Amino acid sequence: MLCAPHEWIVRKRDGRHVPFELDRIRGAIANAFRAELNIAASAPLDDDVAADVAGVLQSVSDDVSPLVNQGEGVSVERIQDIVEMELMARGHYRVARRYIIYRAEHAKMRAIRGEAIIQAPPTVQVTLADGSRVPFDARRIRKRLAEAAAGWEAVVDVDELVDEVLRSVFDGISINEIYRAQILAARSRIERDPAYDVVTSRLMRNVIYQEALGETPDARSLDRLHQHQFEHYIIDGIRAGRLSAELREFDIEKLAAAMKPERDAQFHYLGLQAIYDRYLLHVNGRRIETPQYFWMRVAMGVALREAAREERAIEFYEILSTFRFTSATPTLFNAGTPHPQLSSCYLSTVSDDLGHIFKVVSDNALLSKWAGGLGNDWTNIRATNSHIRGTNGRSQGVIPFLKVVNDAAVAVNQGGKRKGAVCSYLETWHLDVEEFLELRKNTGDDRRRTHDMHTANWIPDLFMKRVRQKADWTLFSPNEVSDLHDLYGREFEARYEQYERMTDEGEIELFRRVPAADLWRKMLTRLFETGHPWITFKDPSNIRSPQDHVGVVHSSNLCTEILLNTSADETAVCNLGSVNLAAHIVDGALDLAKLEATVTVAVRMLDNVIDVNFYPTPEAANSNQRHRPVGLGLMGFQDALYALGLSYASDDAVAFADRSMEAISYYALLASSQLAAERGAYQSYPGSKWDRGLLPIDTLQLLEEARDVPIPIDRAGWFDWSPVRASIAAHGMRNSNVLAIAPTATISTIIGVSQSIEPAYKHLYAKSNLSGEFTQVSEPLVAELKRRGLWDGAMLDELKYHDGQLQNIGRIPLELRQRFLTAFEVAPKWLIACAARRQKWIDQGQSLNLYLSEPSGRKMHDMYQLAWELGLKTTYYLRTLAATQVEKSTLDVNRFGVQPKWMKNRSASSDVEIHRESEPVATAACSLDDPTCEACQ
Repeated sequence: MLCAPHEWIVRKRDGRHVPFELDRIRGAIANAFRAELNIAASAPLDDDVAADVAGVLQSVSDDVSPLVNQGEGVSVERIQDIVEMELMARGHYRVARRYIIYRAEHAKMRAIRGEAIIQAPPTVQVTLADGSRVPFDARRIRKRLAEAAAGWEAVVDVDELVDEVLRSVFDGISINEIYRAQILAARSRIERDPAYDVVTSRLMRNVIYQEALGETPDARSLDRLHQHQFEHYIIDGIRAGRLSAELREFDIEKLAAAMKPERDAQFHYLGLQAIYDRYLLHVNGRRIETPQYFWMRVAMGVALREAAREERAIEFYEILSTFRFTSATPTLFNAGTPHPQLSSCYLSTVSDDLGHIFKVVSDNALLSKWAGGLGNDWTNIRATNSHIRGTNGRSQGVIPFLKVVNDAAVAVNQGGKRKGAVCSYLETWHLDVEEFLELRKNTGDDRRRTHDMHTANWIPDLFMKRVRQKADWTLFSPNEVSDLHDLYGREFEARYEQYERMTDEGEIELFRRVPAADLWRKMLTRLFETGHPWITFKDPSNIRSPQDHVGVVHSSNLCTEILLNTSADETAVCNLGSVNLAAHIVDGALDLAKLEATVTVAVRMLDNVIDVNFYPTPEAANSNQRHRPVGLGLMGFQDALYALGLSYASDDAVAFADRSMEAISYYALLASSQLAAERGAYQSYPGSKWDRGLLPIDTLQLLEEARDVPIPIDRAGWFDWSPVRASIAAHGMRNSNVLAIAPTATISTIIGVSQSIEPAYKHLYAKSNLSGEFTQVSEPLVAELKRRGLWDGAMLDELKYHDGQLQNIGRIPLELRQRFLTAFEVAPKWLIACAARRQKWIDQGQSLNLYLSEPSGRKMHDMYQLAWELGLKTTYYLRTLAATQVEKSTLDVNRFGVQPKWMKNRSASSDVEIHRESEPVATAACSLDDPTCEACQ
């Protein structure tokens, strides 16, 4: 039996004598075993390991006993030396190594803290910005971390954070490196509890304040300093060429007083990090904006042409800074700057002319420079082996030109802030379509591959009918059937069938006939293998377009939600922003009055963008100023469902998608009409569907009639639309198009809600973007589990083990597991049903990602057929499970029974452990939050 006589004395490093504590030795040895065997700190040791610990401890006690001297005592270092020797004597060499590392780390922390150690004065110095060096003071670290944890002391272990930071300190460390070490220490623990997110965001705010305000103010002085420095920010920004000189014309004092710096506390850490890295303006690397300066700068930039500038800027600031509405990234980047390119999307049609082809490539570069996302329609370009009259030669088709587009997008990134991004569209009857499907493959002739460009199929309804009929499909060269490009619906079907008869009669020689089902199967196969081309539908996009009287929709945009007419002299432009639906759930219900107020202001902001905007090309200016389209969307749909207690996979969620979109549509169309009363209708309004009394809900019947195929969608609504119809009849519309749901990946991150209309990806996962990799845990889930007394370290471990999903965690109630389904657990039919109900009310489209946990040809066929059948205009990414799952290196996986594959791959003789899944569940068409993916930014 182990025991230490009461009179045993230990001599500490500072010369003090204290009683010998055997439990401290036991804890250190046990921790060394845990570290080596990858066992969580809170997990009990199994019997064999516990026996090893006990054996080592007994030997240590036996060895220490004869060394004890009543007067001098035995030194701490001597005891630790004995522990090391006993571990090695028993063959635990790797555990001994862990123990040696443990000793070294603690020795370092003692030196950093400046603890009194005989003959070992502290030597760690901190390098200041001017190059001078001062002694490191650990008390300042503790003070800063304690202030950041204020109010959360019951959850946040400040001592642990301090120790973590001290382990990162080295001689000569800079102030900024100390701040970063503090943030990383808190950030790595966010998975434990959302309280650590609060701590991390407070630490991040301090960094921002230090740069932008010159000091880190306390709560009492923040408001005063914030107001005082605002004018200096404006002046400094204008002087450095980062802000427009027009901002100086505002009543700066009035705007400074209107800001609420306490709203910075609304940001989650990831949102603050995102705006710090990419949105806050900087001069020579120093951020000159606080988060509230950022919101006010955007508000001022959008209000520049308003008569009552200050009042409108404050109004815009209010909905931005309260996270009720957020403008799209280009507006956030560039509003209030000397080059206010605020528009999100540019769509162009390429003519079958060499000069125009390279003009579009040049236009792409100019548009991309200022953060515009691009969509190009390439259907006009003649096919491979078609005749070139001017040279009497044969064409190489569209593929070589797409390679040029791809390389130009890589060469000209979006203002140095994110990769240039373009999507090329091709209609399904184009003779080069089969090679178009191969563009993203990693095999084949690399000169005919576009690894960095997105692609999308632009599919007429007739093709979908032929697939269902198991009939043939004919491919043509556009120069021989040039009018097909501008036809849709019944006119397209009639003309296409006429061209097929002409091939039978020998009047058209360059064509190819293939089974439609085979081509469809190839489309789905390539979509699964490479993530491209996306599936989008030509006929519903045109038949339901409000602007059918002045042109044709030839493609969508980069993210498949924008559907606007394009031609050689018009590059379509769309200006985007999104309502945070979650912010409008009040007391368990959708607050319609609040939503109306938000939408009305948001539509005004989007309309203002058109007049303030910097247009890189005349074709873009011509189109935008003539038609004035905007795209109001939404985000936080999943968060709204959580607040309402609804599962995404439910009829109630479908009904909520229907009702919430109807409300947004109602208020947005009314707002645009009221703007028309104030400012005048857009130029091409006469003859539009609006002018003909047709609202989006009315055009579903037109699509059904054109297809001659039923569209099984409930057409009912909750609102009396007669006031909207009356207003449009009286005043017209200010905007040709008003509604479009964009992906919102980065702006959702900024305000801390779920992306767009997306279901929850997982409840615990690593999110990667251009700011780095961040572990995310579902706050609504944690809050619910806490309410039920279920959130603890063991639950976190189970969530990690099951890759952020709940279905196999038995102690979570079934009702909760059903409510908190993840994206791959929600059947695609629910996502499509929700999208179809929204599409009733939207004049453009939606960026609709679809998820399959176990993809198969049949499932993909059924999914996309259902999307077409229910009248969707477009779909976006096909998401499948990625190869890398949740990090499990901190888990004691033996607690969960069967070992996962990563544990089975561990070599007993190797120092390397494989901590992540190494085999994909399915080929990843697009891994979520790919930092190079436009949709994820």
